[in-house]
Amino acid sequence: MNHFLTAATLDVMDAVVGWLLAPVMLALLALVALSLWELGIAIGERGGGIRGLVELDRRDRLASRARRAIDRADLLARIGPMLGLMGTLIPLGPGLAALANGHLDVLAQAVTVAFNTTVLGLFIGILGYLLGRLRRRWYDAAMAQLERTP
Repeated sequence: MNHFLTAATLDVMDAVVGWLLAPVMLALLALVALSLWELGIAIGERGGGIRGLVELDRRDRLASRARRAIDRADLLARIGPMLGLMGTLIPLGPGLAALANGHLDVLAQAVTVAFNTTVLGLFIGILGYLLGRLRRRWYDAAMAQLERTP
């Protein structure tokens, strides 16, 4: 009885984890697009968006925009690597099982998916981290400039 429950539990877990791979890969692709979108927004912020708010003395608007922009960058920095790790581990289980049965082509495909999702997750995380650090610096400087002016 106990062996049956363990086997059934493992079968259910394998099925659920297998279903997660496609959504994880889609989420990674969406986050890559979002990261590039955020990069474009950051270029606009640096190119004049922040300066315009400083010139108009819009402290509340500047603080609100800073919070949202930094939160989005932080979210990318955290979620991207997590999804990349999930995308790494999910295909390795079936890949290792295929290796045990001598199906090297299945293992090769699993390892390819694992490496690709790792790289995408790290790319998203790095871009999010850099955007967050830069935005903190830019918005802090803008707020300091507003505090110095009467």
